[in-house]
Amino acid sequence: MQFAPLRRWFVYCTLVLLTFLVAGCSDPTINEETTLDQIQARGVLRVGTINNQLSYYIGPDGPTGLDYELASMFAERLGVQLEMRPVFGLSGLFPALDRGEFDFVAAGLTVMPSRLERYAPAPAYYFASQVLVYKNGTGRPKSIEQVIAKGGEIVVAANSSHEATLFELQKQYPELNWRTTDQQDGDELLQQVASGELKYTVADSIDVALMQRIYPDVAVALELSEDQAIAWYVDKTRDDGLYALLIEFFGEIQESGELAKLEERYFGHVDSFDYVDTRAFIRAIETTLPRWQPLFEKYSAGRFDWRLIAALAYQESHWNPDAVSPTGVRGLMMLTLATAKFVGVENRLDPEQSIRGGVDYLAGLMKRIPDSIDEHEKVWFALASYNVGFGHVMDARRLTRAQGGNQDSWADVKQRLPLLRKRQYYSQTRYGYARGDEALKYVENIRRYYQSITGYYKSLEPEVPVEVDLDEITSVVVPVSGAVSAAAPTTEAAAESTEQSE
Repeated sequence: MQFAPLRRWFVYCTLVLLTFLVAGCSDPTINEETTLDQIQARGVLRVGTINNQLSYYIGPDGPTGLDYELASMFAERLGVQLEMRPVFGLSGLFPALDRGEFDFVAAGLTVMPSRLERYAPAPAYYFASQVLVYKNGTGRPKSIEQVIAKGGEIVVAANSSHEATLFELQKQYPELNWRTTDQQDGDELLQQVASGELKYTVADSIDVALMQRIYPDVAVALELSEDQAIAWYVDKTRDDGLYALLIEFFGEIQESGELAKLEERYFGHVDSFDYVDTRAFIRAIETTLPRWQPLFEKYSAGRFDWRLIAALAYQESHWNPDAVSPTGVRGLMMLTLATAKFVGVENRLDPEQSIRGGVDYLAGLMKRIPDSIDEHEKVWFALASYNVGFGHVMDARRLTRAQGGNQDSWADVKQRLPLLRKRQYYSQTRYGYARGDEALKYVENIRRYYQSITGYYKSLEPEVPVEVDLDEITSVVVPVSGAVSAAAPTTEAAAESTEQSE
């Protein structure tokens, strides 16, 4: 998946606005009370969505997901509470919008012609292509002709953009065999391909990239489309006040960089995929992680998500308490001798001491990350500091600012970390040469491991279909963001001079 350049984003916004205006909205003067009046009167924004790994789900720390976060921001701008209303499958999403049960739908939906007849898309918040998916090791088809020749059936979710794509393909390939289902969503179909229950499915490229962190046997056979816009939808038959505010909202978060930060948080680490490493990691989650999970939970409590610390430890030692590197770092958290002394660890090969020391050290680094950096991104700067040293990360921030980038954005700063290897750049810095490219890979690996752990434990939860029930549905109130606290002692000299594992 590729992110849309700013120019393409504005061109797209212009086109959808023209489409909406040409098609026409209902005259707001016909009804005295507008959609926005209704939202303000009830004090609740009702958003239709689907439970999946990207849009919305209830995690260990409460509601999460890209669509949830964006909807939370929009509700906050309106000054109302957010009520996410998940439905089971695409088939129920738009009919519920037609009945007025939602104010709009936000579920990672592709902009497609058939939907534009009745619904207006808000500005795109990301772009993705459609791909044909198969199970790794079963023989990759290199063309639609080979798919037909192999006799494999393609199964996609009913009323999805993937169904529309297959309809178009069938015009060119009449023998193409496929069917739809309203019993499974896209994530479930990907899981069934990974388990061998299904031969093929079609999915958005970003969904495949995310799913591969949990089910590494999911593989891409063919790209079936160019990048397509993903957007929210409103009902055209209503007044256009809400739609106009959505356009304004997406324009604001695009210009302010808030949208880019969310994209970085959810997509910034999925560009590369290592099948062998991911398979080994999933096995380690199943066999090794349970041994250390209580210690991760104990020392992370109140400071970090234990799964993040587990991901950090795997990157450091592959959860081997006896790990030792040629440079002398050792233990589960691969502490240097200087760091161990700094955080009061006497025996680096003692798993409990190592985990406690590693968490204390990371917490101390978190306290030093500038408050100008978004709370959600501070941890990536801290992890980079854990690897390459706090001073070098600050050098990368200064390089970013000098080159016209945003020194408080991880997406911008991570592009400059590799420059710390090059003389023309590190000669201008305060702390000099550093293996910044390794620090970048280090952080991105941890992010991928963290996602895999989170997804693995979520996959163990029982799947309970959720239907819209207006009598029983409850509000999801937008939470107030809170900083990650840390009580670990730190000193300027120790934090800047300590360079963590190789």
